[in-house]
Amino acid sequence: MASLKEVRNRIASVNSTQQITKAMKMVAAAKLRRAQDNITQLRPYAQKLSQMLGTVSAGAETASDSPYKQARPVERVLLIVITSDRGLCGAFNTNAVKGALTLIDQKYAAQARSGNVEIMAIGKKGAEAFQRRGFRVNTTHVNTFGSLNFGTVKIAAEEAMDGFAAGRYDAVEIIYNEFKNAAVQIVRAEQMLPIVATPPAAGAAAAINYTFEPSEEEIVTELIPKTLKTQLYKAVLDSNASEHGARMTAMDKATDNAGELLKELKLVYNRTRQAAITTEILEIVGGAEALANA
Repeated sequence: MASLKEVRNRIASVNSTQQITKAMKMVAAAKLRRAQDNITQLRPYAQKLSQMLGTVSAGAETASDSPYKQARPVERVLLIVITSDRGLCGAFNTNAVKGALTLIDQKYAAQARSGNVEIMAIGKKGAEAFQRRGFRVNTTHVNTFGSLNFGTVKIAAEEAMDGFAAGRYDAVEIIYNEFKNAAVQIVRAEQMLPIVATPPAAGAAAAINYTFEPSEEEIVTELIPKTLKTQLYKAVLDSNASEHGARMTAMDKATDNAGELLKELKLVYNRTRQAAITTEILEIVGGAEALANA
């Protein structure tokens, strides 16, 4: 049985850990509220923008000429994997990495064997995971969450778009955790490039009659890059909210586990103390009897 000093030290250590996990849970909850507001506000705009692009590009000749719609045999692939910069958020980062690896196995296995799969890591944990596995990793944008805004994400999107337009990549996909609530995050894989035309359902197209001003060509030319940048920005905001939700949940569970461990340690402490007291009493009684019989 452990000594009283050892048990006391363990109780103090677990108690300190519990205070840290409580504080981290509160910080994550505060950040989650802001991140959730950001993604909730952006989603309707991003969805409407994508819907409008699909409707316009389905019947616009200008859209067909866009370099971002040019489908070609897929030989070189860029995967934009969005994780976090820090750990202590449960399986959040692991799930995103596993999602990307699954996508590679199912869709880009031949390209991976040829070394033609490149990873653009948004988040340090994803960069570290893929570097350990021997992938070519672009770490230029790992610090995106340090100053998260549309401007910083736009730079990453433009790099992927320019690479596709120049022929360095034949396909670009985004892997991220979609935010549902604090306890639920769903790994998503979305094709960013080439753009896949998705005409609206029958009847819906007829109901939408767009008037282009100044011209259809200028509108479509401006709309396609903006939609692609917004798509990546939405994925980053989703991942950011998911990270804080996952960390809040993980720290809540860690706090509860620390509480259970404290109960067990205190029980061990009391039993150890009682055993020590009993031993001392027996020693005193034994000594008294020895003196009496001397």
